[in-house]
Amino acid sequence: MSITFTAAALLLVVTTARAAFPDCINGVLKNNNVCNTLASPLDRATALISLFTIAEKLNNTGNSSPGVTRIGLPPYQWWSEALHGVANSPGVQFASSGDYSYATSFPQPITMGATFNDQLIRDVGTVVSTEARVFNNAGRAGLDFWTPNINPFKDPRWGRGQETPGEDPYHLSSYVHALIDGLQGGYDPKYKRIVATCKHFAGYDIENWNGNFRYQFDAQISSQDLAEYYMPPFQSCARDSNVGSFMCSYNAVNGVPTCADPYLLQTILREHWGWTNEQQYVTSDCDAVQNIYLPHEYTATREEAVAAALIAGTDLDCGTYYQNHLPAAFEQGLFNESTLDQSLIRRYSALVRLGYFDPPEEQPYRQLSFNDVSTPEAQKLAYKAAVEGIVLLKNDGLLPLSLQNNSSIALIGSWANATQQMQGNYFGQAPYLHSPLYAAQQLGVTVNYAQSVTAASKSDIIIFADGIDDSVESESMDRVSISWTGTQLDNIGQLASYGKPMIVLQMGGGQIDSSPIKNNPNISALIWGGFPGQDGGVALMDIITGKAAPAGRLPVTQYPASYINEVPMTDMSLRPGPHSPGRTYKWYTGAPTYDFGTGLHYTNFSASITSPVMQSYDIAALTSNCTEKYLDRCPFLSSPFSVTVSNTGATASDYVTLAFLTGSFGPTPYPKKSLVAYQRLFDIADGAADIARLNLTLGSLARYDEQGNRVLYPGDYAVVIDTPTLAMVNFTLTGEQRVLEEWPQPPGRRGGVELRGWRGILLGGMEVGRRVGPLNSKEGGVFILITVPKKETNQSPYYVCITYLIHYATVPSERWASLIQSRPRKVRPLSTSVNAVRSSIDKYDDYDVTPGCIILQSVCALLVPVVLHTRSDPASVIGRNSTSGSTNYGAERRMPKY
Repeated sequence: MSITFTAAALLLVVTTARAAFPDCINGVLKNNNVCNTLASPLDRATALISLFTIAEKLNNTGNSSPGVTRIGLPPYQWWSEALHGVANSPGVQFASSGDYSYATSFPQPITMGATFNDQLIRDVGTVVSTEARVFNNAGRAGLDFWTPNINPFKDPRWGRGQETPGEDPYHLSSYVHALIDGLQGGYDPKYKRIVATCKHFAGYDIENWNGNFRYQFDAQISSQDLAEYYMPPFQSCARDSNVGSFMCSYNAVNGVPTCADPYLLQTILREHWGWTNEQQYVTSDCDAVQNIYLPHEYTATREEAVAAALIAGTDLDCGTYYQNHLPAAFEQGLFNESTLDQSLIRRYSALVRLGYFDPPEEQPYRQLSFNDVSTPEAQKLAYKAAVEGIVLLKNDGLLPLSLQNNSSIALIGSWANATQQMQGNYFGQAPYLHSPLYAAQQLGVTVNYAQSVTAASKSDIIIFADGIDDSVESESMDRVSISWTGTQLDNIGQLASYGKPMIVLQMGGGQIDSSPIKNNPNISALIWGGFPGQDGGVALMDIITGKAAPAGRLPVTQYPASYINEVPMTDMSLRPGPHSPGRTYKWYTGAPTYDFGTGLHYTNFSASITSPVMQSYDIAALTSNCTEKYLDRCPFLSSPFSVTVSNTGATASDYVTLAFLTGSFGPTPYPKKSLVAYQRLFDIADGAADIARLNLTLGSLARYDEQGNRVLYPGDYAVVIDTPTLAMVNFTLTGEQRVLEEWPQPPGRRGGVELRGWRGILLGGMEVGRRVGPLNSKEGGVFILITVPKKETNQSPYYVCITYLIHYATVPSERWASLIQSRPRKVRPLSTSVNAVRSSIDKYDDYDVTPGCIILQSVCALLVPVVLHTRSDPASVIGRNSTSGSTNYGAERRMPKY
């Protein structure tokens, strides 16, 4: 088919948020079924897309969609942000003053994660989406918001860790379930309040470390780690929360850019998790589709890149790559129009569900006005979120401060008068920003403020407010150190030498090794404040003075400074090994400065487990009595697991009940412990008690095997309350192990041989995805792809396409070399002779090969057998048995069939 695309048809209109709503009363669309409020979203969106020409379809595939003027469909900006409040972004336009010049700015998610209060998170989501609707009603925002960031924060160097609730996958899963309920749900079941977007799917937690850029990073992740650690928050988004949108990430996972990966976007997301509603769509991260071509070099042409993404299931391109290159890809026959229609229908079905085409008088959300922004209730909630997320790490009895009218405070450090700093990144215009200095000045005491240490000499009490901020941790910037800077330590040392009561406020998202402060007897207290938002200064001072009692818990591990020298950021594995001490509190074998879940109080607590727990449970009985659709959701006990918490001190306080699982069951090594439940109890008076009711599921007791299956194993278990332990109960599971969730195996795992990340395509008359048996002596020859990493450099790997022939070779190596050179950018020969290739490979101990009929499309009919003599048995070169290590994706999916 030949189609002519006119310049007018392909004009990319850069929309603003002031786009009008479609006119279903008097406009051209009024007689189209899209305006029929009684029809389903699918039928309505299908009717709309049927009016588009092919050029109009292709032109509306980017985040700045120009609409279709001739049918009355206005432009629409799909990209709006609301990480912790309505935020600056292409889809959001704040006024310069007056109405619509601000929105409530909550603490960063890393601080809200420290609250361990899911109801608060749900309430925050409700306020954020309500204010987003207000801005949309005024034409100042879209209805699709690219929040939340739910990647686990496993490496303290990651620049975007501040955007996430923490490092634990169970915590993130519970947090995001509550948040999505608040963002999308509401009092009108017919309409969503907004569409939320879970990002970045998947394995994304590196910006720019040691020359490894997020745009080209290939995250090598075993099936076990993928299912156990990186995926649970996204499963919560898709399967358990029905989030409206997903965002695929910049990086590749095991050789495949995520936005071009049908295993991630189809097999796992849509098929395994049942995320198949016609209103749910996938957007790319911004320019991630372009990155498929460069710098990932996953395809030979730009047209192949956009076709690969569209076919894999990326419905929207944040950028212009779709709009620029899909037309040529369509003319080349690289995808079908029906695939394009499906992506458009998904997105416009979502807009139907949001009421985009419906009369405003029928929609409660369309009645919201600026009076519903930054209400007194919203302001109280922002303050509450900050107070509950502040963590007391050290206190020698100084806190809470008892101040007199004649008291004086030295407030020193780069955070002492922080305003916008307190918001972190992805922020909007706040109604006010109350700094620590502002809050201290309201205490009625003398405040001596200075950036340097000079104010300490004339003050009774020293508060040093410092740490890190967006200048060292942000998008596109990972940290190179997790220590306090030399200047900061010098200032801390000088201030401590005065011998006066001293408090250190550690600010910022990523943790800093505070062992110099922890171990300094002249420093009385240490508080972590994260990024506390618009009222952060007031929240901090209220904690310091005792107006509020601290009860937050660290949502991440604080490692010693040496940790960054023990494991590279590029190592995605969790378990400890010869070259890694392990990651997160579950697996780290060293001594953390402060453990995950650490948090002191102004009082003391005791706990006792009051639920009746038997000594032994039969696995078959536990699973046979379950009525849940998914076995991992089955309750462990017939009633909630109850823990009585008693305040044995003299100060009323909240208390976060953390329940960890430990024991000897499942595959080795065993994790040190795993969070399986939590609940925040509120304002427990001195001498009083409250009961935490925790929902333990069979899924929370399960472990993951090497294939990623979630399995309930026989063995010895213990539920442990708090860090350090306040209570514990032991029990045993008996009988045969039971798979609760069978993880979909990547297409590269075949015939009992472990395949490790390759690029290639299964062609030559064989169906894509067909399983091929393991290499054996009866096979006449097997095409393989060998990767030889360029170690000790920042260069991309070189790829060599060769043929391993067991019996004989018939074609000169020069012919083979000329063939692989015909595929520029995709295959780079190390040499023009097989012997030289062998010599090059011999230089490296760490290389992998993949069996199977893996050949490149451009040489499908030409490539012929060439021998490569190896030093060892063919089977040992091809790969190790799948039972000896973790399973990675393999070969035939490395390039899509165009």
